[in-house]
Amino acid sequence: MTTDRDISELGYRPCVGVMLVNHTGEVFVGRRIDTKEGDFWQMPQGGIDEGEDPREALFRELWEETGVTRDKVAVIGQTREPLRYDLPDELIGKLWGGHYRGQEQNWFLARFEGTDEDVNLEAHEHPEFCEFRWVTASTVPDLIVPFKKRVYRSVVAEFAELI
Repeated sequence: MTTDRDISELGYRPCVGVMLVNHTGEVFVGRRIDTKEGDFWQMPQGGIDEGEDPREALFRELWEETGVTRDKVAVIGQTREPLRYDLPDELIGKLWGGHYRGQEQNWFLARFEGTDEDVNLEAHEHPEFCEFRWVTASTVPDLIVPFKKRVYRSVVAEFAELI
């Protein structure tokens, strides 16, 4: 059993997130394959490998989760500072080998310069999304699991003028 003291000693997993917007300013969201409860969608995100530059992690994660290659993307913004969230108590110790209490995410805003045909959710051996869609930025926080809503609201607010 994980105690409050154990949790406070856990760190945050280094991570990147990508708000990918199309030419009309809509945001890419993918429906997670592994969501057991609810209909939750999220923007591409994932861990930064040890020694990896966050911008390189952005391109790697974007390709792994969407099949979108770097030549179809222009990075146009980054959050001023990393954003953190804590996992709900029932997930602590079950994800990421039990080493983290949540994630510290470096968020990037990127303009998608391709078409929907450039998206391939099965590009990676272990797909994370089963479908995708483009939505208005203001609706993105309503689509994510509850424990990530604060981070998503911050990302949308910080990138609002650039979208």
